[in-house]
Amino acid sequence: MPRYRMIIEYDGRPFVGWQRQANGLSVQGALEAAIAAFTHEAVTVKGAGRTDAGVHASGQVAHVDLARGVRPDVLRDAANAHLRPHPVAVLEASEVPEAFDARFSAIRRHYVYRIVDRRPPLALDLGRAWRVPKRLDVAAMDAAAKRLLGRHDFTTFRSAACQASSPLRTLDRLDVERSGDAVLISTNARSFLHNQVRSMAGSLVQVGLGRWSAEDLATALARADRSACGPVAPPDGLTLVQVDYPDAGEASPT
Repeated sequence: MPRYRMIIEYDGRPFVGWQRQANGLSVQGALEAAIAAFTHEAVTVKGAGRTDAGVHASGQVAHVDLARGVRPDVLRDAANAHLRPHPVAVLEASEVPEAFDARFSAIRRHYVYRIVDRRPPLALDLGRAWRVPKRLDVAAMDAAAKRLLGRHDFTTFRSAACQASSPLRTLDRLDVERSGDAVLISTNARSFLHNQVRSMAGSLVQVGLGRWSAEDLATALARADRSACGPVAPPDGLTLVQVDYPDAGEASPT
């Protein structure tokens, strides 16, 4: 059975998340239905990141096995035709070895959390950013963020419903910078815990508002206690932007 890798973008707002669920439409389910519509076979699409409801992607990676081979461009175009009107697009498709696994072959995942710190409500960015009505101290946020780098027990910054067997994770990057009228929190790691990025973003905003210091953030991490986390940031501002693989380097479009 030929295996195909796909790079996918989507607006997460209409979906219950990436993963197929009984309580609503998922990105995985929409893709499987679209591919089945033209291949006339039941398929399973496996993704690199199980994004939550409302979380977006510009560089999600997934793989699918088909009973019969098709040209990658045909897979891309046919899937996109059947995905309408869902806000999901297959950007690229390529045939890959059977050993490739979108989830387990990944060596790094990159996320960006976008905040717009202004008093007026969002119009164009509604559902694509978190509006914080007060100006944030980005320099303080970035300095505090560095206290979370490295390998730690991230229990404080993971959902109580997280199913990971261990709270230990190695955070390779956590940068906060201003870009135009937005504040961007950029992070990458081999893997993240459930709600980890949104939890870190929410706590960093407490620093940006002057309510927490960098030491407060470090203390919250050291407590390894979910109750020590700041308010969890909403899903609106979070986007999975890239997934890296050892055989292909950057696996998202440039």
